[in-house]
Amino acid sequence: MRKIKNPYVKLPGFFCFGCSPENNSGLQMEFYEDEDFICCEWQAHNIFQGYNNVLHGGIQATLIDEIASWVVQVKLETTGVTSRMDIKYLYPVYIDSGPVLVKAKFTKSVKNFAKIDVKLYNSKNELCSTAEVVYYIFDPKEAQQDYFYPGAENFFE
Repeated sequence: MRKIKNPYVKLPGFFCFGCSPENNSGLQMEFYEDEDFICCEWQAHNIFQGYNNVLHGGIQATLIDEIASWVVQVKLETTGVTSRMDIKYLYPVYIDSGPVLVKAKFTKSVKNFAKIDVKLYNSKNELCSTAEVVYYIFDPKEAQQDYFYPGAENFFE
């Protein structure tokens, strides 16, 4: 298991809702690599609830989308944009029950599309949400020139 550093924090104006540590209204997600998986342990706060004490489904979708993006960046060594997400909400996530674990894995690609499977677990290790996320993948040169992709070597110490 190894921590992934966020190389984007050095970019002026970087304020990603999902992963910027400077965005106090955002999720401030941090990631680590565990073999084929990119993982994130994340603690919800009351500002992210839908029903009382229940994590909003849109926030779950954002956690899923963001980690899928990091799979593309770290495992496929480029960047892209979300083409499709198919999420199944299986069980409510209670905010006061501790951190969630989000795990994502690249499964296959067809032409410029990559499929990423994502699972979200509550603090009791119960599967709460699953998703299939499809990303449109940019050519690595385009990713660097147009989307500030820093290169795979910049995600680790």
